Amino acid sequence: MPSVDRRGGPRTNRILDALPAADRERIAAGMVPVTLAIKTVLFEPGEPIRAVHFPVGGVISLVTPLDDGAIVEVATVGNEGIVGVPLVLGGSLNVRAISQVSGHALRLDARAFLDELGRGGAFAAIVHQYEQALFGQIAQAAACNRLHTNEERLSRWLLMSHDRVGVDEFAITHEFLGQMLGSRRATVTLSAGLLQAAGLIRYHRGHVAILDRDGLESVSCECYAVIKQELDRVVAPSGNGDHPGVAI
Repeated sequence: MPSVDRRGGPRTNRILDALPAADRERIAAGMVPVTLAIKTVLFEPGEPIRAVHFPVGGVISLVTPLDDGAIVEVATVGNEGIVGVPLVLGGSLNVRAISQVSGHALRLDARAFLDELGRGGAFAAIVHQYEQALFGQIAQAAACNRLHTNEERLSRWLLMSHDRVGVDEFAITHEFLGQMLGSRRATVTLSAGLLQAAGLIRYHRGHVAILDRDGLESVSCECYAVIKQELDRVVAPSGNGDHPGVAI
């Protein structure tokens, strides 16, 4: 069954949706639906990437692990993107890709993905645009992590996750949220408590519910809007008007 978002529509991958129907159907024929439980690792730093993933629901983090066991999130990917790019045959990335909010994805063999890029055309163009937007997100997040308060950063993270999972309530462990934000557990507790006291979220036993989306946007720093605008630009409707989407 297709996943359903909070507006009642099917959950699809927006990169695929933006393609002409012929390209989308050809690429989808080689894809395999997969379920990504929380903490599923798609690849490790330096490990050859054997497949790329097109998320349909859930959130995948790209994180840099440090020698002391800490991890730092550098970007997140949801149904607006692709996990595993930029990619060369047999190549790797210097990050770990790990599912932080459970969901589903469409998996495409790395060789097939590169063959599609070699065709040029709409798919190659949108992948290139997405890679640029992803690097922009990484740069924006670096500035955000350095300059903005924990409440602003937590609000940004929750808004981006809310956009991607398509539901108002989702599971995320306290420990994992602290790792993603690069904050101590006590700091995450305090920040989440402030947002909860303001009536913006409800957070309890590893589940967060978005109660006041507009209020959360008012608390978030400008980084949320900047990142969202850039990602939306990549997957803006192409005007083909011929696609129902690729959903699982």
